[in-house]
Amino acid sequence: MARLPGNKQLTDSQGKPLFTLKDINALQGWEKEHIYGRIIPGRLFSMFKISPETFQGGDGARNVFFTAPEGLGLCRIEVRLAPFNRDAVFYLEIADTQHHQMELAFCIINDPFTPRFNVDVDEHDRNNCFTSYGRNIPEEIRAMRAGLFPNQTHRGLRMFPDFLPLFESFIDSLGMEFIVAEPLTYDNAIRYEKYGFDYLTGKRLMLEINEGFRKGNVYHRRLDGSTPFRCPGAEKTVHGRSWAIHDGILEKPWDDIRIYLQIGRKAGIDTFPDKT
Repeated sequence: MARLPGNKQLTDSQGKPLFTLKDINALQGWEKEHIYGRIIPGRLFSMFKISPETFQGGDGARNVFFTAPEGLGLCRIEVRLAPFNRDAVFYLEIADTQHHQMELAFCIINDPFTPRFNVDVDEHDRNNCFTSYGRNIPEEIRAMRAGLFPNQTHRGLRMFPDFLPLFESFIDSLGMEFIVAEPLTYDNAIRYEKYGFDYLTGKRLMLEINEGFRKGNVYHRRLDGSTPFRCPGAEKTVHGRSWAIHDGILEKPWDDIRIYLQIGRKAGIDTFPDKT
């Protein structure tokens, strides 16, 4: 049952209710693609002159790609200006959970016309899986100095505020009440707070981090200039803190941070109230 004002239960072309991604994935290709296409911000379609009906650009080539296997409760959506481009403009991975919630695994919205920073690969151009297999320090320094956050290969299009209401409406139309996610970096967690997310796990750590960066406290003292990512003054901004944490200033893994958004409600959490 939908909860947002004016929203309705999602149904297929025959009027059968749909409650999960697995239900949608059982539909014919054209039908499920047009259901999933509603999640993509309209501004992105217009910015890159892509038809929201055919998913093709002005040259007739396909720009939107869906991976939604029948029998599975997951979906990947990629918008690429060319099929073999290294980076997608829009990349989304979502999945059903066993508790009838929606997992927002990844949402990346790149500006493809900005410089690329190879923070996602090692010195041999091999994917480092979000630094699990090592860091590309020279590229990270370049990215940080250009104003990007950890793991960003390009500047973003600042389109998440366009995406989230569409996604909430979609989740609500499936009768789901919660979106769950796992922020991969400190700045992701702070950003999600801004959009109304609360913590399943990790709120205590976020508060400890804020306290630790206060003047004279443990993380503040470690901003000693010993690496380019630990410069004095970094405690004042989300950008500075996030890079310092990425650099290991906590001396423990950034791990087990789980967040959720209740559809139609904003939690009002702010674990860094004095940010600049």
